[in-house]
Amino acid sequence: MKTPNDIPVYVSHKSVRFIDQLRGFIRYRGLSYQTEKTYVHWVVNFIRFSKMAHPLTLSEPEVEAWLTHLVTDRNNSANTQRIALNAIVFMYREFLRKPLTDLNFKYAKVHQRIPTVLSNVEAQAIIDHAKQPFKLMFSIMYGSGLRQAECLSLRLLDIDFDNLILHVRQGKGRKDRTTLLAQSLLPDIKAQIELVKQLHCTDLKSGLGSVYLPDALSRKYPSAATSSKWQYLFPSSRPGPCPRTREIRRHHLHHTAVTKHLRRIMRSLDIPKHVTCHTFRHSFATRLLESGYDLRTIQELLGHSDVKTTEIYTHVVKRGKLGVISPIDGISEENAGYAFA
Repeated sequence: MKTPNDIPVYVSHKSVRFIDQLRGFIRYRGLSYQTEKTYVHWVVNFIRFSKMAHPLTLSEPEVEAWLTHLVTDRNNSANTQRIALNAIVFMYREFLRKPLTDLNFKYAKVHQRIPTVLSNVEAQAIIDHAKQPFKLMFSIMYGSGLRQAECLSLRLLDIDFDNLILHVRQGKGRKDRTTLLAQSLLPDIKAQIELVKQLHCTDLKSGLGSVYLPDALSRKYPSAATSSKWQYLFPSSRPGPCPRTREIRRHHLHHTAVTKHLRRIMRSLDIPKHVTCHTFRHSFATRLLESGYDLRTIQELLGHSDVKTTEIYTHVVKRGKLGVISPIDGISEENAGYAFA
């Protein structure tokens, strides 16, 4: 079993390692684990670029050289460079209390990328070629607009059958939200829940059955970890050690298993597009726009903090069936019935 990548690794509060102390500070500030991993990645990258020098011995010139290196030597995008800058600024300003001033470095060029979107026919073809439980996962991502990590993190208690709602807990930015649940998926979801409950009963008989709970829930509700409602909707095929406590638990499916299954399907289909799990989310938003739903509603369903992020999908719609009409498409209509001498 691959190690779960969404459970915070154990860090001793007595550790004197710089990175461990940085991790502890990030957790003290209440940032998400994804932000922690991202910041640590770029801080380590900066330290290695600086020949393993301690950040306290470095200043603006070294940071400028590194940020320029990301663009000129590594060809990183503007978004990647901005994330790296955020990580370094956070480390110096918040953690080391040594704010950086007047940085002068080469900025990466900003390229506006239009998201890849599947048609209904293409999305259905991918879903039809998938095996369970991946078929249900792709259906939920396309039908509810979930990110891959949000879909993997779904637990049984997150599904509201009566109100046709999915609860997304601690999504991107550690924000909770609700989104719609497609009625056509109810039979498959109920069947998957029954499989999860049977697997959980087997685990309990084997002395297992405990699942990871975020934050302090395990202390607040000691019996919740072995309750069926807290089990993942898409559990892993076998239990493994928790990276935080080393306790043997059954986590959710690893994201690489989902990615590999989708790649195998795409190799067998004649769809000339670069498709990832996130493409289902893009397609969900585009379908809603085409159906006439307003941007604010779509923004809330997707969990975007800024409506400008949601507006990118209008570029897709305006260039498609509901947008500008090509001049050549009107030639036959204008000349219908007209005979040239």
